[in-house]
Parts: sequence; C-alpha cells; structure tokens
Amino acid sequence: MASEQHPPARRRPSGRRTGDSGTRDAILDAARDLFAAKGYDGASIRAIAARAGVDPALVRHFFTDKERLFATTMADRTAIPQRLAAAFSGSPDGRGRRLTTAYFEIWEDPEIRPVLLGLVRSAMTSGHGVMMLIEALTARAREDAPVPHIADSPAARGFALAASHLFGTSVARHVLQVPMLADLPLDELVDLVAPAVERYLAESA
Repeated sequence: MASEQHPPARRRPSGRRTGDSGTRDAILDAARDLFAAKGYDGASIRAIAARAGVDPALVRHFFTDKERLFATTMADRTAIPQRLAAAFSGSPDGRGRRLTTAYFEIWEDPEIRPVLLGLVRSAMTSGHGVMMLIEALTARAREDAPVPHIADSPAARGFALAASHLFGTSVARHVLQVPMLADLPLDELVDLVAPAVERYLAESA
C-alpha cells in the first residue's frame, strides 16, 4: 500500500522583504499612500504594515512610532524638501518670492496636496509630531541649500515667521477655503504674500 503523502509544511512568513532597504522602502510607500488617503489619525501602524506586507513590529523596528514614521515619510517620499531647497539656492535677492512661489505651488500640486492635508491633521493632533516633521523636512532641504536650522537665531526666527505665514495662508486657501483666498489666482496670491515673507527673511538675516 502506498504511503500517505503529506503536503510540505508551510513556513510562517517572517514579515521581512529581501533586504532591510527593500522593507523600509515598502513601509514608506505604504505610509505615504495611507497618510494621504486617511490623514495622520486614520492611518494606523497596523494598517500601514498590512499594506506593506510586513509585521507591525517591523514598522516600529525601523521608525519607533507613528510620529517618526510620518516625519520620515514626508521627507523621503515627497518633493517638498527639494522644492524648498531650490527656493533657497542662488542669490539672497528675491529669496522670499522664490520661497513663496515654491510653497504655494506645492499646495497646488494634486499629488502632494493630499499629503499636506495629512500634515494639517497631524498639526491639529500632535505638536510633537509637527516639530519632528519640521526638523525632518529642513534637515533634508539643508543637504542642498542653506535653510536655517530651527534652533538657530535670529535666522531661524525669520524662517519660522515666513513658514507660519505661508502655512496659515495655505490652510485658509485649501482647507478652510476662505472665498477671497480660494478664488484668488496663484500669481496674485504670490504678489500679496511674497513681500512679507521677504521682510521676515531679511530682518532676521
């Protein structure tokens, strides 16, 4: 009588893709998609891990917590740092207008805007997460251009004022959709805001 054949035992998935870099990239890609779709609060580490095909413990192994994962995702998986760095390159003359134009154009980008809306949700729920995000973005931008460090003074104070003005205007335009701002052509908005941003940067230079 023929011996009974048993199927080979299935190995338990380890939750790790080939190589640490491949695993990290898969997690960041999944995080980018879910933060954009669901915002900071709606995208859980468990959901991100499931989308990346890894164990949630592996997400924590690479990024510690959701705040650090969010900050790293914004810095590594969006064009935001490179665009900000480009605005700071070149002559100091006109730097405020370049920064204003670059920042507002980022918000107009349909691929980046959902991620920025995730940033707004994060800002409303986690001040610590926002500070980590600012550090991550400016650190990446400083690799290509002399963006002032958040702890420096007085240069960082001017940068913080400029960033706050730009951020607040963008929230009013895209999140609150204040009519007089939401309906304003982009070039007119830049004309109105750029002089103030230029002054912030110049006064703290």
